[in-house]
Amino acid sequence: MQRQERIQDPLSINRRFIEGNLNEGKEVIVQFSGETYNDKILSELNELCLKYDESFSIRFYGFYGTSFDCKCTTKIPNVKSLYVDCLIKAHNIEAITYLKYLKKLSIGIYELTQTEILDAESFQNLNRLVIGNTKSKALNLEYLKKYHNLSHLIIAGHTKNIEAVGDIKRLNTLNLNSISKVSLSFVNHLRNLKSLYIALGGRESIQEINENEIENLGLIWIRGFNDINNIKNFKRLKTLIIEDQIRLPQINFEEPLTQLEDIKIINCKTLNSMTGIEKLSRLHQLRIYKTNIDFDSFIKQPLPSSLKILAFYTTKTKVDKDIKASLKTMGYTDGLTEN
Repeated sequence: MQRQERIQDPLSINRRFIEGNLNEGKEVIVQFSGETYNDKILSELNELCLKYDESFSIRFYGFYGTSFDCKCTTKIPNVKSLYVDCLIKAHNIEAITYLKYLKKLSIGIYELTQTEILDAESFQNLNRLVIGNTKSKALNLEYLKKYHNLSHLIIAGHTKNIEAVGDIKRLNTLNLNSISKVSLSFVNHLRNLKSLYIALGGRESIQEINENEIENLGLIWIRGFNDINNIKNFKRLKTLIIEDQIRLPQINFEEPLTQLEDIKIINCKTLNSMTGIEKLSRLHQLRIYKTNIDFDSFIKQPLPSSLKILAFYTTKTKVDKDIKASLKTMGYTDGLTEN
Protein backbone atom coordinates (compact mmCIF):
# COMPACT_ATOMS: atom_id res chain seq x y z
CA MET A 1 0.00 0.00 0.00
CA GLN A 2 1.29 3.43 -0.94
CA ARG A 3 2.36 5.56 2.01
CA GLN A 4 0.47 8.79 2.55
CA GLU A 5 1.30 12.31 3.62
CA ARG A 6 -1.74 14.35 4.62
CA ILE A 7 -1.70 18.13 4.65
CA GLN A 8 -4.54 19.40 6.82
CA ASP A 9 -6.42 22.65 6.11
CA PRO A 10 -3.40 24.54 4.73
CA LEU A 11 -3.46 28.34 4.74
CA SER A 12 -0.78 28.32 2.05
CA ILE A 13 0.70 25.72 -0.29
CA ASN A 14 4.25 24.48 0.32
CA ARG A 15 5.21 23.23 -3.12
CA ARG A 16 8.66 22.06 -2.08
CA PHE A 17 7.22 19.92 0.72
CA ILE A 18 4.66 18.38 -1.62
CA GLU A 19 7.23 17.63 -4.31
CA GLY A 20 9.62 16.07 -1.79
CA ASN A 21 7.01 13.65 -0.52
CA LEU A 22 5.87 12.75 -4.02
CA ASN A 23 9.48 12.04 -4.98
CA GLU A 24 9.65 9.63 -2.03
CA GLY A 25 6.82 7.65 -3.59
CA LYS A 26 4.10 8.83 -1.19
CA GLU A 27 0.55 9.82 -1.99
CA VAL A 28 0.15 13.44 -0.91
CA ILE A 29 -3.38 14.36 0.16
CA VAL A 30 -4.23 18.01 0.68
CA GLN A 31 -7.43 17.88 2.70
CA PHE A 32 -10.00 20.37 3.93
CA SER A 33 -12.44 19.66 6.77
CA GLY A 34 -14.33 22.90 6.26
CA GLU A 35 -14.39 25.94 4.00
CA THR A 36 -10.86 27.00 4.91
CA TYR A 37 -9.78 27.22 1.27
CA ASN A 38 -10.09 30.18 -1.07
CA ASP A 39 -9.80 30.75 -4.80
CA LYS A 40 -6.06 31.41 -4.55
CA ILE A 41 -5.34 28.13 -2.79
CA LEU A 42 -7.57 26.18 -5.18
CA SER A 43 -5.82 27.80 -8.15
CA GLU A 44 -2.40 26.78 -6.82
CA LEU A 45 -3.64 23.26 -6.18
CA ASN A 46 -5.01 23.10 -9.71
CA GLU A 47 -1.55 23.97 -11.09
CA LEU A 48 -0.06 21.11 -9.07
CA CYS A 49 -2.79 18.76 -10.27
CA LEU A 50 -1.72 19.53 -13.83
CA LYS A 51 1.92 18.84 -13.01
CA TYR A 52 1.54 15.60 -11.05
CA ASP A 53 -0.28 12.30 -11.54
CA GLU A 54 -2.94 10.77 -9.29
CA SER A 55 -0.46 10.43 -6.42
CA PHE A 56 -1.35 14.06 -5.71
CA SER A 57 -4.84 14.13 -4.22
CA ILE A 58 -7.35 16.70 -3.01
CA ARG A 59 -9.83 15.80 -0.29
CA PHE A 60 -12.94 17.45 1.10
CA TYR A 61 -14.45 15.79 4.17
CA GLY A 62 -16.26 16.60 7.41
CA PHE A 63 -17.96 19.98 6.97
CA TYR A 64 -19.80 19.15 10.16
CA GLY A 65 -23.08 21.00 10.67
CA THR A 66 -23.17 22.22 7.09
CA SER A 67 -23.38 21.00 3.51
CA PHE A 68 -20.33 20.78 1.26
CA ASP A 69 -20.69 22.69 -2.00
CA CYS A 70 -19.18 20.44 -4.68
CA LYS A 71 -19.17 23.39 -7.04
CA CYS A 72 -15.77 24.35 -5.64
CA THR A 73 -14.30 21.43 -7.57
CA THR A 74 -14.81 23.46 -10.75
CA LYS A 75 -11.83 25.49 -9.51
CA ILE A 76 -9.60 22.38 -9.72
CA PRO A 77 -10.49 21.03 -13.20
CA ASN A 78 -7.08 19.34 -13.53
CA VAL A 79 -7.58 17.14 -10.47
CA LYS A 80 -6.80 13.48 -11.10
CA SER A 81 -7.41 12.13 -7.60
CA LEU A 82 -10.35 13.42 -5.58
CA TYR A 83 -11.82 12.42 -2.23
CA VAL A 84 -15.28 13.74 -1.44
CA ASP A 85 -16.06 11.52 1.51
CA CYS A 86 -16.92 11.29 5.20
CA LEU A 87 -19.63 13.85 4.51
CA ILE A 88 -23.20 13.95 5.74
CA LYS A 89 -24.53 16.44 3.20
CA ALA A 90 -23.38 17.92 -0.10
CA HIS A 91 -24.97 19.91 -2.89
CA ASN A 92 -24.15 20.73 -6.51
CA ILE A 93 -22.85 17.16 -6.68
CA GLU A 94 -23.14 17.11 -10.46
CA ALA A 95 -20.04 19.37 -10.57
CA ILE A 96 -17.88 16.33 -9.82
CA THR A 97 -19.10 14.60 -12.97
CA TYR A 98 -17.55 17.34 -15.12
CA LEU A 99 -13.99 16.59 -13.96
CA LYS A 100 -12.69 14.93 -17.10
CA TYR A 101 -9.17 14.07 -15.88
CA LEU A 102 -10.21 12.02 -12.85
CA LYS A 103 -8.37 8.73 -12.32
CA LYS A 104 -9.13 8.15 -8.63
CA LEU A 105 -12.37 9.03 -6.86
CA SER A 106 -13.66 8.39 -3.36
CA ILE A 107 -17.27 9.43 -2.93
CA GLY A 108 -18.92 9.05 0.47
CA ILE A 109 -21.88 11.35 1.10
CA TYR A 110 -24.32 9.86 3.60
CA GLU A 111 -27.38 11.74 2.35
CA LEU A 112 -26.55 11.23 -1.34
CA THR A 113 -29.76 11.13 -3.36
CA GLN A 114 -28.32 11.08 -6.88
CA THR A 115 -28.74 7.32 -7.32
CA GLU A 116 -27.67 7.37 -10.99
CA ILE A 117 -24.47 9.37 -10.48
CA LEU A 118 -22.24 6.48 -11.56
CA ASP A 119 -23.58 6.97 -15.09
CA ALA A 120 -21.25 9.98 -15.48
CA GLU A 121 -19.16 9.55 -18.61
CA SER A 122 -16.07 11.10 -16.97
CA PHE A 123 -16.13 8.42 -14.25
CA GLN A 124 -15.65 5.71 -16.85
CA ASN A 125 -11.96 6.63 -17.09
CA LEU A 126 -11.32 5.91 -13.40
CA ASN A 127 -8.78 3.32 -12.39
CA ARG A 128 -9.65 3.50 -8.66
CA LEU A 129 -13.07 4.05 -7.12
CA VAL A 130 -14.37 4.05 -3.55
CA ILE A 131 -18.14 4.09 -3.07
CA GLY A 132 -18.95 4.92 0.54
CA ASN A 133 -21.97 4.01 2.61
CA THR A 134 -25.13 6.12 2.24
CA LYS A 135 -28.46 6.40 3.98
CA SER A 136 -30.28 5.17 0.90
CA LYS A 137 -29.31 1.81 -0.60
CA ALA A 138 -30.73 2.73 -4.00
CA LEU A 139 -27.42 3.71 -5.63
CA ASN A 140 -27.37 2.01 -9.00
CA LEU A 141 -24.20 -0.01 -9.61
CA GLU A 142 -25.34 -1.10 -13.06
CA TYR A 143 -23.12 1.52 -14.72
CA LEU A 144 -19.94 -0.07 -13.37
CA LYS A 145 -19.96 -2.45 -16.33
CA LYS A 146 -18.77 0.53 -18.41
CA TYR A 147 -15.71 1.14 -16.19
CA HIS A 148 -13.25 -0.73 -18.37
CA ASN A 149 -10.14 0.90 -16.87
CA LEU A 150 -11.02 0.21 -13.24
CA SER A 151 -8.42 -1.81 -11.35
CA HIS A 152 -9.30 -1.06 -7.69
CA LEU A 153 -12.85 -0.92 -6.34
CA ILE A 154 -14.26 -0.52 -2.83
CA ILE A 155 -18.02 -0.77 -2.27
CA ALA A 156 -19.58 -0.12 1.14
CA GLY A 157 -23.18 -1.08 1.74
CA HIS A 158 -24.46 -1.01 -1.85
CA THR A 159 -25.86 -4.04 -3.65
CA LYS A 160 -28.29 -2.79 -6.31
CA ASN A 161 -27.15 -4.45 -9.57
CA ILE A 162 -23.85 -5.43 -7.94
CA GLU A 163 -23.51 -8.25 -10.47
CA ALA A 164 -22.34 -5.55 -12.92
CA VAL A 165 -18.98 -5.66 -11.11
CA GLY A 166 -18.38 -8.98 -12.87
CA ASP A 167 -18.02 -7.07 -16.15
CA ILE A 168 -15.02 -5.03 -14.98
CA LYS A 169 -12.43 -7.21 -16.68
CA ARG A 170 -9.35 -5.30 -15.49
CA LEU A 171 -10.34 -5.34 -11.83
CA ASN A 172 -7.35 -6.32 -9.70
CA THR A 173 -8.48 -5.47 -6.16
CA LEU A 174 -12.01 -5.64 -4.76
CA ASN A 175 -13.14 -4.65 -1.26
CA LEU A 176 -16.71 -5.44 -0.28
CA ASN A 177 -17.77 -3.82 3.00
CA SER A 178 -21.16 -4.38 4.65
CA ILE A 179 -22.44 -6.39 1.70
CA SER A 180 -25.08 -8.93 2.74
CA LYS A 181 -27.59 -11.33 1.19
CA VAL A 182 -26.41 -11.03 -2.42
CA SER A 183 -24.56 -13.81 -4.22
CA LEU A 184 -20.83 -13.41 -4.81
CA SER A 185 -20.97 -15.42 -8.03
CA PHE A 186 -20.03 -12.31 -10.04
CA VAL A 187 -16.50 -12.70 -8.63
CA ASN A 188 -16.09 -15.77 -10.86
CA HIS A 189 -16.06 -13.51 -13.93
CA LEU A 190 -13.13 -11.44 -12.64
CA ARG A 191 -10.25 -13.41 -14.12
CA ASN A 192 -7.68 -10.68 -13.34
CA LEU A 193 -8.71 -10.30 -9.69
CA LYS A 194 -5.72 -10.73 -7.36
CA SER A 195 -6.99 -9.32 -4.06
CA LEU A 196 -10.41 -9.81 -2.46
CA TYR A 197 -11.34 -8.40 0.95
CA ILE A 198 -14.76 -8.92 2.50
CA ALA A 199 -15.60 -7.10 5.73
CA LEU A 200 -18.73 -6.71 7.84
CA GLY A 201 -22.13 -7.56 6.48
CA GLY A 202 -23.45 -11.07 6.92
CA ARG A 203 -23.09 -14.40 5.12
CA GLU A 204 -22.37 -17.96 6.16
CA SER A 205 -19.73 -18.72 3.55
CA ILE A 206 -18.17 -17.74 0.24
CA GLN A 207 -19.13 -21.01 -1.43
CA GLU A 208 -20.27 -19.23 -4.62
CA ILE A 209 -16.63 -18.47 -5.49
CA ASN A 210 -15.21 -21.13 -7.78
CA GLU A 211 -11.58 -21.84 -8.68
CA ASN A 212 -9.87 -18.49 -9.23
CA GLU A 213 -6.60 -16.56 -9.57
CA ILE A 214 -6.92 -14.62 -6.30
CA GLU A 215 -3.63 -14.16 -4.41
CA ASN A 216 -4.75 -12.18 -1.35
CA LEU A 217 -7.91 -12.97 0.61
CA GLY A 218 -9.24 -11.19 3.70
CA LEU A 219 -12.39 -12.17 5.61
CA ILE A 220 -13.08 -9.77 8.46
CA TRP A 221 -15.95 -9.53 10.96
CA ILE A 222 -18.58 -11.13 8.74
CA ARG A 223 -21.72 -11.87 10.73
CA GLY A 224 -22.67 -15.57 10.74
CA PHE A 225 -19.63 -16.73 8.76
CA ASN A 226 -19.05 -20.41 9.62
CA ASP A 227 -17.66 -22.24 6.60
CA ILE A 228 -14.48 -21.85 4.58
CA ASN A 229 -14.39 -25.32 3.03
CA ASN A 230 -13.95 -23.90 -0.47
CA ILE A 231 -10.51 -22.48 0.41
CA LYS A 232 -9.27 -25.20 -1.93
CA ASN A 233 -10.57 -23.10 -4.85
CA PHE A 234 -8.00 -20.38 -4.08
CA LYS A 235 -5.07 -22.25 -5.62
CA ARG A 236 -3.01 -19.10 -6.27
CA LEU A 237 -3.44 -17.76 -2.75
CA LYS A 238 -0.36 -16.10 -1.20
CA THR A 239 -1.82 -14.31 1.85
CA LEU A 240 -4.84 -15.17 3.98
CA ILE A 241 -6.35 -13.05 6.76
CA ILE A 242 -9.31 -14.30 8.78
CA GLU A 243 -10.31 -11.93 11.56
CA ASP A 244 -13.18 -11.60 14.04
CA GLN A 245 -15.07 -14.66 12.77
CA ILE A 246 -16.71 -15.82 15.99
CA ARG A 247 -18.74 -18.66 14.42
CA LEU A 248 -16.03 -20.33 12.36
CA PRO A 249 -15.29 -23.75 13.96
CA GLN A 250 -12.49 -25.09 11.77
CA ILE A 251 -10.09 -24.46 8.92
CA ASN A 252 -8.94 -27.47 6.95
CA PHE A 253 -6.48 -27.21 4.10
CA GLU A 254 -7.58 -30.47 2.53
CA GLU A 255 -5.75 -29.82 -0.74
CA PRO A 256 -2.29 -28.32 -1.30
CA LEU A 257 -2.07 -24.56 -1.72
CA THR A 258 1.46 -24.36 -3.03
CA GLN A 259 1.68 -20.56 -3.23
CA LEU A 260 0.36 -19.68 0.25
CA GLU A 261 3.08 -17.90 2.26
CA ASP A 262 1.35 -15.89 4.99
CA ILE A 263 -1.64 -16.73 7.22
CA LYS A 264 -3.10 -14.57 9.99
CA ILE A 265 -5.97 -15.90 12.12
CA ILE A 266 -7.11 -13.21 14.57
CA ASN A 267 -9.85 -13.22 17.21
CA CYS A 268 -11.78 -16.25 15.98
CA LYS A 269 -12.96 -17.31 19.42
CA THR A 270 -14.76 -20.54 18.50
CA LEU A 271 -12.12 -21.82 16.08
CA ASN A 272 -10.92 -25.10 17.59
CA SER A 273 -9.24 -26.86 14.69
CA MET A 274 -6.74 -25.91 12.02
CA THR A 275 -5.40 -28.83 10.02
CA GLY A 276 -3.67 -29.69 6.76
CA ILE A 277 -0.99 -27.07 7.28
CA GLU A 278 1.68 -29.52 6.16
CA LYS A 279 0.23 -29.25 2.62
CA LEU A 280 1.21 -25.57 2.42
CA SER A 281 4.70 -26.11 1.06
CA ARG A 282 5.64 -22.40 0.86
CA LEU A 283 4.12 -21.22 4.13
CA HIS A 284 6.57 -18.81 5.76
CA GLN A 285 4.48 -17.07 8.43
CA LEU A 286 1.57 -18.27 10.56
CA ARG A 287 0.06 -16.06 13.25
CA ILE A 288 -2.79 -17.31 15.45
CA TYR A 289 -4.34 -14.98 18.00
CA LYS A 290 -7.22 -15.52 20.41
CA THR A 291 -8.82 -18.74 19.18
CA ASN A 292 -10.09 -21.89 20.87
CA ILE A 293 -7.31 -24.02 19.40
CA ASP A 294 -5.42 -26.12 21.93
CA PHE A 295 -1.74 -25.35 21.43
CA ASP A 296 -0.44 -28.69 22.66
CA SER A 297 -2.60 -30.55 20.15
CA PHE A 298 -1.93 -28.05 17.39
CA ILE A 299 1.85 -28.21 17.61
CA LYS A 300 1.89 -32.02 17.33
CA GLN A 301 0.67 -31.96 13.74
CA PRO A 302 3.25 -31.92 10.93
CA LEU A 303 4.24 -28.45 9.75
CA PRO A 304 5.98 -27.47 6.51
CA SER A 305 9.75 -26.99 6.59
CA SER A 306 9.27 -23.56 4.97
CA LEU A 307 7.59 -22.24 8.13
CA LYS A 308 9.91 -19.81 9.96
CA ILE A 309 7.56 -17.42 11.77
CA LEU A 310 5.05 -19.08 14.06
CA ALA A 311 3.21 -16.97 16.64
CA PHE A 312 0.46 -18.34 18.86
CA TYR A 313 -1.32 -16.11 21.38
CA THR A 314 -4.10 -16.89 23.87
CA THR A 315 -4.02 -13.42 25.55
CA LYS A 316 -3.08 -15.12 28.83
CA THR A 317 0.27 -13.59 29.73
CA LYS A 318 1.94 -16.57 31.41
CA VAL A 319 0.58 -19.08 28.91
CA ASP A 320 1.73 -16.96 25.98
CA LYS A 321 5.17 -16.54 27.49
CA ASP A 322 5.52 -20.33 27.85
CA ILE A 323 4.27 -20.92 24.31
CA LYS A 324 6.69 -18.39 22.88
CA ALA A 325 9.58 -20.02 24.72
CA SER A 326 8.50 -23.45 23.51
CA LEU A 327 8.27 -22.30 19.89
CA LYS A 328 11.69 -20.69 20.16
CA THR A 329 13.25 -24.03 21.19
CA MET A 330 11.66 -25.51 18.06
CA GLY A 331 13.45 -22.93 15.91
CA TYR A 332 10.54 -20.57 15.28
CA THR A 333 10.44 -16.82 15.76
CA ASP A 334 7.36 -14.72 16.40
CA GLY A 335 8.39 -12.23 13.72
CA LEU A 336 8.51 -9.31 16.13
CA THR A 337 11.54 -7.37 17.33
CA GLU A 338 13.08 -9.22 20.24
CA ASN A 339 13.60 -7.34 23.52
